[in-house]
Amino acid sequence: MTINTILFDLDGTLIDTNELIIQSFLHTLEPDYPGQYSRETVLPFIGPSLQETFSSINKEKAATYIETYRTHNHHHHDSLVTIYTGVKEGVKRLHDEGYKLAIVTTKIKETAMMGLKLTGLDAYFDVIIGLDDVTKEKPNPEPIYKALEQLNAKAEEAIMVGDNSHDILAGKNAGTVSVGVGWALKGEAFLKSFEPDYIIRSMDDLLAIVKER
Repeated sequence: MTINTILFDLDGTLIDTNELIIQSFLHTLEPDYPGQYSRETVLPFIGPSLQETFSSINKEKAATYIETYRTHNHHHHDSLVTIYTGVKEGVKRLHDEGYKLAIVTTKIKETAMMGLKLTGLDAYFDVIIGLDDVTKEKPNPEPIYKALEQLNAKAEEAIMVGDNSHDILAGKNAGTVSVGVGWALKGEAFLKSFEPDYIIRSMDDLLAIVKER
């Protein structure tokens, strides 16, 4: 089946928000848990939704933590977020060649748009599925199904690209081709453990996969 649709996760896949996310988690948790969390121990929190993460730490205070996190995150967003090398050129080429493109993220849409506009990627995505657009987040296939529906696309003609287990598993659950990015903060070996169809090390690798299928 020919590929005509590419769905992208955002954080850690197209834009580098890792430093912003780490600092936001530490800022949020330090007052109640002084010295208990470090840069290394918050890494597993990257990927799941804030609700899932903070509920696992303190269910009663999860809503307060989310508000604190987002306030800090938005305030420091533009100074800490960057785009990965080659991403803009690769996305532009896919867009110009007529592929259907969408963002599927566990961020709320407002925050996702901040990153897209900052990096100039907003010009290439008409469909953005955020956490506030669905009832179940990745790895549930609902966000992918919603993106495909809005793009008038089929799962068997689509690729889901991401940097985390949630992205690979969501792609598998939805019936798309699954692709992990080799520049993921958690490392290539971590991604391979979830058996994606492909691992890419550049946007050129993704373009080659799209062409060959």
